[in-house]
Amino acid sequence: MKVEALRMGIDNKKEKEREELHRAIWAIADDLRGAVDGWDFKNYVLGAMFYRYISENLTNYINQGEREAGDSGFDYASMSDEAAEEAREGLVQEKGFFILPSELFANVTARAENDENLNETLEQVFRHIEESAKGSDAESDFEGLFDDFDVNSNKLGATVAKRNERLSKLLTGISLMKLGSVQDHDIDAFGDAYEYLMSMYASNAGKSGGEFFTPADVSVLLTRLGTVGKTKVNKVYDPACGSGSLLLKAVQILGKDGVVNGFFGQEINITTYNLCRINMFLHDIGFDKFDIACEDTLINPQHWDDEPFELIVSNPPYSIKWAGDNNPLLINDPRFSPAGVLAPKSKADMAFIMHSLSWLAPNGTAAIVCFPGIMYRGGAEQKIRKYLVDNNFVDCIIQLPSNLFYGTSIATCIMVMKKGKNDNKILFIDATNECIKVTNNNKLTAENIDHIVNTFTKRDDEPYFSRLVSYDEVKDENYNLSVSTYVEQEDKREKIDIVKLNAEIKDIVAREQVLRDEIDKIIAEIEGGKVDE
Repeated sequence: MKVEALRMGIDNKKEKEREELHRAIWAIADDLRGAVDGWDFKNYVLGAMFYRYISENLTNYINQGEREAGDSGFDYASMSDEAAEEAREGLVQEKGFFILPSELFANVTARAENDENLNETLEQVFRHIEESAKGSDAESDFEGLFDDFDVNSNKLGATVAKRNERLSKLLTGISLMKLGSVQDHDIDAFGDAYEYLMSMYASNAGKSGGEFFTPADVSVLLTRLGTVGKTKVNKVYDPACGSGSLLLKAVQILGKDGVVNGFFGQEINITTYNLCRINMFLHDIGFDKFDIACEDTLINPQHWDDEPFELIVSNPPYSIKWAGDNNPLLINDPRFSPAGVLAPKSKADMAFIMHSLSWLAPNGTAAIVCFPGIMYRGGAEQKIRKYLVDNNFVDCIIQLPSNLFYGTSIATCIMVMKKGKNDNKILFIDATNECIKVTNNNKLTAENIDHIVNTFTKRDDEPYFSRLVSYDEVKDENYNLSVSTYVEQEDKREKIDIVKLNAEIKDIVAREQVLRDEIDKIIAEIEGGKVDE
């Protein structure tokens, strides 16, 4: 009981810290977003958070080393730039970047209110940070990271003075956030702040935001499906990684050391690519532990030398256009050629499926959010489904509730693929009712996720929820993979008792006749009275 009480106390403390952090983020956004659209303004908040994070990360790293060496009062932030320069080369090798003491977040923020050229100061600081990584192994991880933090944007104000006033407020607000030590805090404060900010803006940004953000509950479900029975995975990969939240769920599920050889992802949108790299740093993932690329995954994949991957989790864009058979080289691409056909030019969904399967390790699992249409449409998509089923790659199809994602009310589904299955059956799970309503969206609770994952693990039949289907039955259904084809829908309409209903009707008719007789008497009396008159 004491242990349980202690655990609950710790959880309550963490939740209070989290709520306090969320209130602080909201206050900053509420104070400043009047001038800047919310979805654009998040770039400034996240950029400032990232600037604070790497400043504190570097300072703590240096201070800890000096204090362990015997200088208990050492503080890197108080050093002169000239003295600090001597350590530049070594720090870039160890940390991947370097910041002069005068350019640390804390020192720039302390001078911000009186800095008439604050926008120029920040522009110079950001350029120096990015340039510090040039020529090192971390160069690609830092290049262009601050591109979306435009200190001269009219969105910040019509004049330099107005822009600097808002930039100063932003830095001060971020400095007052209780994020704790980057090495010692009860909650993953920087990472949690990132997740909250993204969800806050995504929920208000419609499709533009939803394209970049997979809700945390869906991310948890995908990662748990992909890691059943495992305490560690070699590498995790997302071919359409967005802001990286899905990749990082492996840390939450498996722990800090659960991903042995790093995080790999590719993202075509430059802004989102920058967000993903920032997200990695804010979750304390070292530059040597992640490789995020900015390119078109289907046409120009960047991780040929890193595949295969033991865990693949993804929420690729739904039914986007791609080159398809307009590009004669693609049918010979080893990722797509095994199916003998390319995904339709107007719908690239199956191309992402084939790409993921190709790069999946023999002992790995891929869990991918899909548009429902790919499960039943004919043509090339049916031929690709046939290839997947005939070769026993499809492990499970899960129908999700509608309205889980920001910007769309579509009821999506999940395809789980494996290369080393123990049977040739496919599990179908109807999870359309596994959710609760939260404001304008549905949400998977921890209990909902547990129910789905436990059923997935046991591969059990459960009336109206799950069914393990043989290869032959799927083949007989022309390789239709829609959950509704195999899992019976529960009829929740109230059952009617015909005998009882007939008795009630008979009683109603009898009472109606009594009323009619009474009415006839009254009418006769009235008419009789008129005659007497």
